[in-house]
Amino acid sequence: MFIDTHSHLFLPNFENDLDEVIERARQNKVSYIIVPATDIATSKQTLELADKYDLIYAAVGVHPHDTGKWDASWIKEIEELTKHPKVVAIGEIGLDYYYDFSPKEKQIEAFRAQLDLAVKLKLPVVIHNRESDKDMMEIISDYCGNDLRAQFHCFNSSLEDALKYIGMNHIISFTGNITFKKSDELRTIVGGISLNNLLLETDSPFMTPEPHRGKRNEPANVRLVAEKIAEIHKTKVEDIAKVTSFNAFRFFGIGDKNKISYTYPIGKNLYINITNRCNADCFFCNRKGDATLHGYNLTSCRNIYGRDR
Repeated sequence: MFIDTHSHLFLPNFENDLDEVIERARQNKVSYIIVPATDIATSKQTLELADKYDLIYAAVGVHPHDTGKWDASWIKEIEELTKHPKVVAIGEIGLDYYYDFSPKEKQIEAFRAQLDLAVKLKLPVVIHNRESDKDMMEIISDYCGNDLRAQFHCFNSSLEDALKYIGMNHIISFTGNITFKKSDELRTIVGGISLNNLLLETDSPFMTPEPHRGKRNEPANVRLVAEKIAEIHKTKVEDIAKVTSFNAFRFFGIGDKNKISYTYPIGKNLYINITNRCNADCFFCNRKGDATLHGYNLTSCRNIYGRDR
């Protein structure tokens, strides 16, 4: 099953056929959809959608495009909205210097205020970053050590930046633009990021993947994003579905934790999870963390040994 972690289903693009869109998502094995807001009004709409559809969860917050009239009192409104049981993140928030919809100082003020709220509430954030890499890295680095957890959605910065964010315990997601013919550089970045640090998204109704480019995007197309990531990483789409769904569980708390795996295939190797007595600290083993690897739950034994098939 797939999880579309970013889809703006409250937009007018879906007002006439949302039931059909949801049904197509189910038919394409989409188990959950996260709908991130762009302002206070759409934050309320995401909650209405979460109430109506069992597979929808919400993120609430103010997008950088909508921060021109930012007021500190909005934080109280956002915090009140987070009390809804299906709110799993603060978002979509961030910085956008490509468009001149909001002054930079207002964007930064709103961004930091919402990051502070996320840390206070122990909620992850969904981050929009366009043409603002320097300020984004400086701000996120300021929160290093404060237990901030961020999803960098529709990632389009450098691989170096991606690895720095991952090193700060954040996570990366890509949209249908990785399927575009001229996106070789972006696909190189996808290939340089471990599957343990990736989420799936569509950014519907935008970023429609090939072969549907030019049409409205929708959550059912998240499979096409997964297929391209599988191609880049030379693995099966089922493996992408498994690991990214487990990543979404770890990051947003959506879905169920996988059962303990005592044997688990990765690529052409079969691995065996057989001991709880190891006291080594190998760089490839996260037994001291949550003991997961490629979507497999190894928590009972917390060690990894490989055997060729």
